Amino acid sequence: MKPDIDSLNQQTIVDFIGSIFDRRGDEEYLGEPVNMGQHMLQGATLAEQSGQPEEIIVGALLHDIGHFTSEFGTFTMDDTHDRHHEDAGAEVLERFFPSVITDCVRYHVAAKRYLCATRPAYFRQLSEASVHSLNLQGGPMSADEVAAFEKNPNLDQIIAVRYLDDAGKRPDMVTPDFWHFAAMVQRMVDQHHATRAQA
Repeated sequence: MKPDIDSLNQQTIVDFIGSIFDRRGDEEYLGEPVNMGQHMLQGATLAEQSGQPEEIIVGALLHDIGHFTSEFGTFTMDDTHDRHHEDAGAEVLERFFPSVITDCVRYHVAAKRYLCATRPAYFRQLSEASVHSLNLQGGPMSADEVAAFEKNPNLDQIIAVRYLDDAGKRPDMVTPDFWHFAAMVQRMVDQHHATRAQA
């Protein structure tokens, strides 16, 4: 039985996230040749293989966790707008993770719009499914949106995770499972709680 999201804490959140990967990782990643679990694990594995810092690895691992919104109980009959997966994921994770992680989750969709506006070659490498979702998400950013987005202090990390998001779509790639990264995820959680305790 799933725990109530409000009952999760520093000691239980990592196991809960791992259980999502175990139970639901094989769900379809719409329009792509990999499933949801493979997609996120590939991004994290590529980051680890290239020597990226742990915040990038964990950001890539969790960037699409909001696709599993039913795990988080975010929908109610009082909702007046769509629960975008990037926001749904970030809203849950921000209780447990540093802002750099939650920004990578919250803004990975915006990063695609940003890169399409600022780097013309980027658009040409998008998959067909990514182009389709780009159109649904508002298309390339306007100049004003670009200027606002560039003020985010975690911009470099967000962009790094976006590129890993795009790379994690290889049907023949073998990765470790979530539990390979669990200790690293826990370190990010512990770091966040230590920082909050000192504030």
